Amino acid sequence: MRFDTRAVHFAQDRDPATGALSTPICQTSTFVQDAPGVHRGYDYSRTNNPTRETLERVLASLEGAEHAAVFSSGLAAEHAVLEALLSPGDHVVTSGDVYGGTFRLLSAVHAKRGIAFTPADLAHDAVLEAAFRPSTRVVWMETPTNPRLRVYDVARVAAAARRRGAVLVVDNTFASPVNQRPFELGADLVVHSVTKYLAGHSDLIQGAVLARSEALFAGVRFLQNATGAVPSPFDCWLTLRGLKTLSLRVSRHNSNALAVARFLESHPRVTRVHYPGLESHPGHDVACRQMSGFGGVVSVELDAPVEEAVRFASGRRYFKLGESLGGVKSLVCHPATMTHASIPPEERRRLGLPDGLVRLSVGIEDPLDLVEDLGDGLEAVRHPAAAVAAAAAAGAE
Repeated sequence: MRFDTRAVHFAQDRDPATGALSTPICQTSTFVQDAPGVHRGYDYSRTNNPTRETLERVLASLEGAEHAAVFSSGLAAEHAVLEALLSPGDHVVTSGDVYGGTFRLLSAVHAKRGIAFTPADLAHDAVLEAAFRPSTRVVWMETPTNPRLRVYDVARVAAAARRRGAVLVVDNTFASPVNQRPFELGADLVVHSVTKYLAGHSDLIQGAVLARSEALFAGVRFLQNATGAVPSPFDCWLTLRGLKTLSLRVSRHNSNALAVARFLESHPRVTRVHYPGLESHPGHDVACRQMSGFGGVVSVELDAPVEEAVRFASGRRYFKLGESLGGVKSLVCHPATMTHASIPPEERRRLGLPDGLVRLSVGIEDPLDLVEDLGDGLEAVRHPAAAVAAAAAAGAE
């Protein structure tokens, strides 16, 4: 059974009790037992639920994993991985411009229990090797990264992690299993913000952890039940519905994003475009090797002061200002004041996240409408010198 067919059919045959074509929503908190401790596979929905179990089976199939656990958010999934794998005194190597929520989770939550972490540019062997410590237990990789769309060679980093006895965790949110299959490249665990491309419609919050090894997965499954950060049956059903069109949606995201990136790269108000599908992207060759598509996120650096970047992001017709991505509707985000505001300004600058950076989640609308929307906004963006002059003139009045 091939990928697109599995997304529609795997573990989703007609309901044996009623013949229902759509997977039923088992919207219940508890299950009647035949005798004390004797039940039909389910006793309480925090521990397990048929709708959630179906979703986990489908996600595992699509990522090429043996095990999957879904959580009430992507960060809840990440927390379970870090809690399960790390003990006080352990160390984590992360990709450099790691998602702001992941940075906060490591710096403000797990640091309190004695976990250290080192952001590093995983594209360079010497930098990666220098980041390892004897206490390194986990390498945490986003590829492409958020928001600069850096691309890292998963197979090469996986080999380095194995040599050090560390576990490689790959956040595959931006790529989705349509565009990238980290387990085939050597990953040990894969995490997703299911909220994004997997669910795809900006109507739920959810996360997932996937594994091939029972030994690595057992702790995650235990914490799923012990901490109770599980999604509702209805949200699981919504994700199952979204997965049926995953390939169709991601294909359109890919083509629209490439059209947007090429337009932006040619615009005089744009300093730099970050998109792995462009030949000018430093990770383009790696992306071509390990990805079958380049995703729906484009980041752009404007030749404008921060106020102009914020104004550009706030005034679009189709690109709505919002802190998410991966949905069918296009979104625009200003990372310095939104998704990455939890990272100190000096750290953002060190990581190459200028205040003029704008992140675009390119949806599935007509690409011509999206390009026109961005073009209108860019024509209104003032050059830094013009903006300073205008501000000085306004102050003199």
